Amino acid sequence: ISIDGDTSTNDTFAVMANGMAGNILIESDSEAYQVFKEALYAVCRDLSLMLAKDGEGATKLIISKVTGAKDEQSAKKAAKSVICSSLFKAAMFGEDANWGRVLCALGYSGADIDVSKIDLNFESSKGIVEVCKSGAGIDFSEEIVAEVLSDSDITVNVSLGDGKYR
Repeated sequence: ISIDGDTSTNDTFAVMANGMAGNILIESDSEAYQVFKEALYAVCRDLSLMLAKDGEGATKLIISKVTGAKDEQSAKKAAKSVICSSLFKAAMFGEDANWGRVLCALGYSGADIDVSKIDLNFESSKGIVEVCKSGAGIDFSEEIVAEVLSDSDITVNVSLGDGKYR
């Protein structure tokens, strides 16, 4: 998560286990392990979303989803770079579909990408609007994009067009 680019103990949650409950040890190859792992992931994801949505006066929760990467590391670098971009966050606050700020963040991410293969759209509960195809802007309805970006939860979907990783 990224809120204001700084770190704080207020934006932290921790999971600790000390064995004091005396429960049976969960082995990594058991059904109990899979159930616990999925439940822990769900709790961590939900807490992360709550921290991001509630941080430092945030008015929007912005999620960056990257698909089509050459490898997992490139997907993570690209997604993190977009979500950490102050310029992109400012555009979302202003409800401005400035897709160039997304491409800029991808460019300095260090991810292995080919800008000419990038497609992206903005999505919310109010709809979805494509704004970039093959690394270039495309025509889109200003009315539709204004409606989509007026929501408090926005996802920027980036397809790198270069592989199977996300």
